[in-house]
Amino acid sequence: MDPGWEPGEPGEPGWAQPGAALGGRGLLALAAASGAAVWATWAVLLMPGFRRVPLRLQVPRDPRTPSRPARPPLTPLCPQVPYQPSSPRQVANSLALLRGRAGKTVDLGSGDGRLVLEAYKQGLRPALGYELNPWLLCLANYRAWKAGCHGKVSFLKKDLWKVNLSDCHNVIVFLAPSVKPPLATKLLAELPDDARVVAGRYPFPSWTPSSTLGQGLDQVWAYDIKEVRREVQGSAQQSQV
Repeated sequence: MDPGWEPGEPGEPGWAQPGAALGGRGLLALAAASGAAVWATWAVLLMPGFRRVPLRLQVPRDPRTPSRPARPPLTPLCPQVPYQPSSPRQVANSLALLRGRAGKTVDLGSGDGRLVLEAYKQGLRPALGYELNPWLLCLANYRAWKAGCHGKVSFLKKDLWKVNLSDCHNVIVFLAPSVKPPLATKLLAELPDDARVVAGRYPFPSWTPSSTLGQGLDQVWAYDIKEVRREVQGSAQQSQV
């Protein structure tokens, strides 16, 4: 360094002058730093929230999604299960089976809120979703704001096993097959007779659907609770004979 050099004087190596354009290396370094910051934010803050889904509320994995390498055994309270949103066709089929209906509509395990938003747009109000993942709740509220529905739909951080569904007339369920039997007991105990339940990806194994729509992974099933109760009661009476 020149002994007579003063800070701010031109010509000193390593100091960019005000207004000077970044060179190719500078732009490359800036892009790399920005990418690293975004990745760090995702890895530290967002990814854990998206991957930690309680076992009892797992969304079934879409077989069309490429499989991942085997992972070490996981604890039952916090398995690493990637979130699987409903496809546009699954959403359309679900709402088609609720067309013409009215009353409170809930999505049990509402994810990013797409089914709740479409239900509201179809005139099913109030429309709300129950979801435990805080990051998905943030995403759902953002989607609602972006769609102009902020304050018109609700997304609540509540355990579906602890909420009372007695005032719900339309229920949407996209959950794993292992959840369906205990959930069926809860729905039969709490829902009113005029309620309708729409299940996506997997049907309720012991219920006969009132109608169904779609094929393969896009198939959805509708169950009218009054008919299901009549069928369950009839089966119980026959078993007692």
